Amino acid sequence: MPAQFRGSMTALITPMTADGAIDEAAFQNFVQWQIDEGTQGVIPVGTTGESPTLSHAEHHRVVDLAIEVAKGKAQVIAGAGSNNTAEAISLTQHAAKAGADAALIVAPYYNKPTQEGLYRHYAAIAASADIPIIIYNIPGRSIVDMSVETMARLVKDFDNIAGVKDSTNDLSRPISTRLACGEDFSQLSGEDATIGAFLGQGGHGCISVTSNIVPGLCARLHKAWAQGDMDTFGAIRDQLMPIHAAMFCESSPGPVKYGASLLGKCEATARLPICEIAEESKAKVRAAMEGAGLL
Repeated sequence: MPAQFRGSMTALITPMTADGAIDEAAFQNFVQWQIDEGTQGVIPVGTTGESPTLSHAEHHRVVDLAIEVAKGKAQVIAGAGSNNTAEAISLTQHAAKAGADAALIVAPYYNKPTQEGLYRHYAAIAASADIPIIIYNIPGRSIVDMSVETMARLVKDFDNIAGVKDSTNDLSRPISTRLACGEDFSQLSGEDATIGAFLGQGGHGCISVTSNIVPGLCARLHKAWAQGDMDTFGAIRDQLMPIHAAMFCESSPGPVKYGASLLGKCEATARLPICEIAEESKAKVRAAMEGAGLL
């Protein structure tokens, strides 16, 4: 059976007004634009969506807003992770009830659970709701790194452990994971800059920050890969590289929100502790976008 989740997916920003309130109209327009540009999956309230600074009510609302627009047009993978297992269960149950296609569950940050603790965390979440679960393995932010063995154990024990967002930047992982977890276990990169190598190693797609501002180009990249058009793939891969670099010139989502503001999609506003990016960083983002023909 082919992997259920694949292709170009966007880790959505959460547009906000100048005073920091969620801009619901801008968000829904943004989701529709993503779909119109060819994005195959949208991920509301992940880290890029500023989930750490949203209340539970706001978190639920953003998921609902995304589903209203995207249901039946693109897959909705709702961010539902927490370093509190009970909270992650609650967010996952809401995602399932709201009609999301999957829930993205980040490895618990700061707590530094053992591999057994990671297993029990995801086991409790998987058992709590009838929805596919995508593991978000990001040691750079969570400190902990879920092993391939722990992942395979979860896949064996729970039918709804459906895939991984892999932000390890370890390009041997897709092969090891495929051998341990099977061909139908969706492997989605969380590292924009290495997506070519990730796909070449057997990955299925990307949950991207960059596709917030260049969804059409990112969608064409994945379409070219699927069609075996390596000339087009290579050209787009190279065209995107300066934008990838600019999107992480400061802590995300500061740069990508500024980029989206240059396109007129939303204000650049983020909630503290994410703040307005420096003038030097603004110049980098603008230059990268101009170089790609976006401005």
